[in-house]
Amino acid sequence: MIPELFKQDLLNRVDIVDVVSRYVQLKKGGANYLGLCPFHGEKTPSFTVSPSKQFYHCFGCGAHGNAIGFQMEYGGMGYVDAVKDLAASVGMQVPELRPRTAEEAARQERETDLYAVMEKAMAFYRGELKKSPRAIEYLKGRGLTGEIAAGFRIGYAPDDWQGLKATFPDYEDKALVECGLVIEGEGKRYDRFRDRVMFPILNARGLVIGFGGRVIGASDKSDAGTQASPKYLNSPETPLFEKGREVYGLVQARDAIRAAGRVLVVEGYMDVVALAQFGVGYAVATLGTATTPVHVNKLLKLTDEIVFCFDGDAAGRKAAWRALQVSLPIAPDNKPIRFLFLPEGEDPDSYVRKNGRDAFERLVAGAQVLSEFLLAELRTGANVQTAEGRSQFLAAARPYVQGIAGASLKLQLLKEVARLGGVTQEEAEKILGLQPTASYRNRAPAKRDFRPPSTVEWKLLSRVAAYPRLVPGLDLSAVDETLEESQLLIELSAHFKGNGEPEKLSNAMMIEWFKDSPRAELLFHAQAFGLELGESEEDSRRFIRHTLWKLEIGLKKNEIRSLGERLKQGQLSKDEHQRYARLISEVPTLELRLQEDAREAARGLG
Repeated sequence: MIPELFKQDLLNRVDIVDVVSRYVQLKKGGANYLGLCPFHGEKTPSFTVSPSKQFYHCFGCGAHGNAIGFQMEYGGMGYVDAVKDLAASVGMQVPELRPRTAEEAARQERETDLYAVMEKAMAFYRGELKKSPRAIEYLKGRGLTGEIAAGFRIGYAPDDWQGLKATFPDYEDKALVECGLVIEGEGKRYDRFRDRVMFPILNARGLVIGFGGRVIGASDKSDAGTQASPKYLNSPETPLFEKGREVYGLVQARDAIRAAGRVLVVEGYMDVVALAQFGVGYAVATLGTATTPVHVNKLLKLTDEIVFCFDGDAAGRKAAWRALQVSLPIAPDNKPIRFLFLPEGEDPDSYVRKNGRDAFERLVAGAQVLSEFLLAELRTGANVQTAEGRSQFLAAARPYVQGIAGASLKLQLLKEVARLGGVTQEEAEKILGLQPTASYRNRAPAKRDFRPPSTVEWKLLSRVAAYPRLVPGLDLSAVDETLEESQLLIELSAHFKGNGEPEKLSNAMMIEWFKDSPRAELLFHAQAFGLELGESEEDSRRFIRHTLWKLEIGLKKNEIRSLGERLKQGQLSKDEHQRYARLISEVPTLELRLQEDAREAARGLG
C-alpha cells in the first residue's frame, strides 16, 4: 500500500494538464483547458481539465478523475504502475513498504541502464534503414509510407555479424546480452538481428523493451548455412521484456482504439503496420506467443470490445480456441469478445491491400461473438441429433460454461446449451455442476442520468468539493442529515480531520480518498458542478459561511415557534423558558451579522 502522504505530495506536484496533454490536444478556454474526450467519440469538445483543481471531467460521458485515474483509464496501467509513472515524471521515488534488498535495488538501477541501451539500439536501426535501399524498397513494396514507418519507429538491422559495434564501441558490455541484442556462446559474440526489418516493441510508457525482426523478401536466408532462419525473430525474455505481458503497437493504436471502441488483435507486426497504413489504426499483435490472461485484461481496460483476428486454417482456429479459453474467466458481460477468421490464404496485411479498408472493416463488424464460436466448436465434436451426441455435447460444454465470468453471459449460454442438449435449464444446471441462477436473474436497475438536488446542502457540497481547504472546521450541525449530500459533507469533514495540512488538501486527493466510496459519483458530480460555477475560493468561503448562518437561523426560528406554542399552553420548564429567551435574543444578532457581512462583501465588489 502506497502511503497517503506520498500520494498527496505526488498529486500536489504533478500537473494534470501536462499528463493529459501527452495524449489529448488541449486548448485554453478561460481558466481551464478543453479538448475532445478520449473516452468517447465526439466532435465538439466537452472534456475539461482544470489546472487549479487538478482533475478532468467530461460533460458528455461523465468521465472524471485525477492524474492517477487518467493514467489508469487511458494508459491502461495498474494502480501502482500509474503512481510510479507519475512519480518518475516529477523526480519522486515511490517508497517501498519494506526496505529493498541490495539485489532489488541493483536490479532496478540496472533496468534503467537497459532502457537507455534499447533506445540507443533503436536509434541505430532507424539510422541504418535510411542507408539501406533494399530495406526501403521492401517496405515500399509492402505499401508502407515513410510516415507510417516513422510512426512505428521501424528500422533495419544490417547484414553484419557485429553491426552494433558501430553504435556500441564497448561490444563486450554485458548489457547487450541482457537486452537480447547480442548472442554470446563458445567465446564468440554476434548480433541477434541481422538483415532484418526491425519493429521496436514499446511498453505502456512508450519505452523500448524489445524488438521483432522480419527477414526481407520471400525466401528466408540461412544464418549457419544449414538451417533457414525464421521469418520473424523476437527478442528473448529479458529483465525488460516478457512476451506474455506485452502486445505490439499498443502505444500507436491507443487513440484509434478509443475512437473505434474496439481493439483488433492480429498475429504479426506487419499486419498491425499495414492495417494502420490503410486507416485501421486500432490493431495490436501478440508477440509470437499464444494469447495470455494478461493480454486480455490489459486490452479490456482500454476498450469495450476485443476482436481476435486469425487465419482461417487449422493453426488459426487452434490459436483462436486458445484465446477463447483464456478469455472465458475474464470476459465481462458488457464487453463482447469476438473472433474473425479470414479467407484461406489471407492475412490482415494481404486482405486489406487487396480489398481495402471498408471491406476489411465489414469483416471485423461481422466477427463471430465468443458464444457462437464456443457453441460451434463444441458441436463439431458431437451430433446433437442423437441422445448420445447430446450427452457428449453437454459433457464437453461443462468446463467452459463453468468458467465463464460474466453472470449474464453464463445464463444466456446455459439456456442455449440446455436447448441444444435437449434438457431443461434446471436439468442443465445440475448436469453442468452450476449453482441455481436465481441469484443473478434480477438485474440491477439501469443507471439514471444525474440531476443535481435543489437543496442548500447540495450547494454547500458543490462549494466544498470545489475547494477542499474549506472543509476543516465546518460546523455542520444545522444541515439535514437525512439527505445524501449532507451525509457526504459529514463524511468529508470527518475524513479531512488529521489528513494532512489544510493548505495541501486538493480536489485530486479528495478523488483519491473517495474513489471507492459508495458516494463517489455524488462527489464527482459536485466537483463538476463547482467547476461550472467558476466561483473564487473567497466567494465560495463566503457562500458557505452565509449558508450555514441561514441554516442556523432557520433552525433557531423553528425552535422558537415550537417553544412559543408550548409557552401559550403553559408547558415550558424553567430551563426551556431560559432557552426561549436566549434564542429570541440570538436570532436578531445572527441576522444582523449576516446582513453586515453581506454589505461588506458588496462594498468589496464595488
